Amino acid sequence: MQSRFRFVTIGVVIALIVINYVDRSAISYAVQPLEQAFGITTAQYGIISSVFSVGYMVFAFVSGPLVDRFGTRKVLLAAVMLFSVSVALIPLAGSFAGLLIVRLLLGIGESPAFPAATRAVSRWLPVRERGVALALCGGVAVSGSLLISGPLLTWLIGALGWKGMFWTMAILGGVWALVALALLRDLPDESPRVSAAERAYIAAGQEADARPERAPVRWRPLLTNRNLWVVAGGYFAWGFMFWAFMYWLPTFFSSAYGLSLKQAGAFSVAPWAAGVVGALVGGVVVDRVYRRSPRIRSRFAVMGVALLLAGCSLIPMLLVPSLTVAIISISCGVGFGFVTGGIWWVASIDAAPDQPGSAAGFADAAFASSGIVAPSVMGFIVSGTGTFTSGFIVMAVLAVGGALLMLLVPREPARTAEGAATRSTATTA
Repeated sequence: MQSRFRFVTIGVVIALIVINYVDRSAISYAVQPLEQAFGITTAQYGIISSVFSVGYMVFAFVSGPLVDRFGTRKVLLAAVMLFSVSVALIPLAGSFAGLLIVRLLLGIGESPAFPAATRAVSRWLPVRERGVALALCGGVAVSGSLLISGPLLTWLIGALGWKGMFWTMAILGGVWALVALALLRDLPDESPRVSAAERAYIAAGQEADARPERAPVRWRPLLTNRNLWVVAGGYFAWGFMFWAFMYWLPTFFSSAYGLSLKQAGAFSVAPWAAGVVGALVGGVVVDRVYRRSPRIRSRFAVMGVALLLAGCSLIPMLLVPSLTVAIISISCGVGFGFVTGGIWWVASIDAAPDQPGSAAGFADAAFASSGIVAPSVMGFIVSGTGTFTSGFIVMAVLAVGGALLMLLVPREPARTAEGAATRSTATTA
């Protein structure tokens, strides 16, 4: 009888991603207490927010090879210890410099999550099941955590104070580590909870050139991988829209339409709710498309169409500047954008199935770099023009450019046909 423990493994990884995103957003709910306690200015707070992305970007690139070399379990356990300690130290940082160091460490600690998730999915699931799983990891977990973080963190602050909020989140990371110690393994063959039938099912659905063993990264084939560069470029384009809305959406609603902060926060929920729906749709669509056309470029086609729709969705708000049109346009843009949420990781595996963690780290570094660029560019645009219009144009242009990259540039690897035949034979045997 076939067990289904592979879904438990993926669930453990998804839980960590949710904790990551709640942790990284927690500081935004404690701005005033931090300014009062440590004497930092609003400008310094902006720098503190950005330094997270610097640490994340650099070590996202490094963490991929670490995951491929040492495995998902060891790297994630070390990472959760680092970022949990970092969160616990925020109330004790004492100064602007201390907060900079702590936030840098938090970015470093959270950077292995997606490379590890990508390797876990590639080693625990057959190809046909990866779309939905990675949509849950890269889309639903991200947008869903942004939906719940506000109510959760404000409730914790009301119940325990702002320091207690950070310490509770640190404890939650420790609880996850205990669960992972018991349940998380790098490979199905290493887990006593996986039946022989499930192991055979997973193995039959793997790429022909996927290597289960842990091994050092091979840099040359990684850095000369055309499809991986396409993934990175497209992910940067979507990341610009994601990070710009994440940091600036409440301010846009407040300044453009005179909403209170509470009202702006309420209206900001709609785009992230649309993101949850988009991520689920993307996971289902990419798996169905791949079943009908088991070609690498089918994944890129789905991402390209989604990015094209995301960019075009912003046009109505530029022509009709009303609150209703803005909410609908932004929600559609974010929703279509999140259709790609998990497919970036599927495409990373497709590009380098023998080094999935390293490939994911490469893509994640591109996404993180947009997290450094987008908030600053939007800030300069708003300061220079007094409106967000030019910023939205930049978002739309990048999204359309990313769509063209996805649709026109990817190359179908020669191994795909052979790998598909191998998987088909194994599945029907």
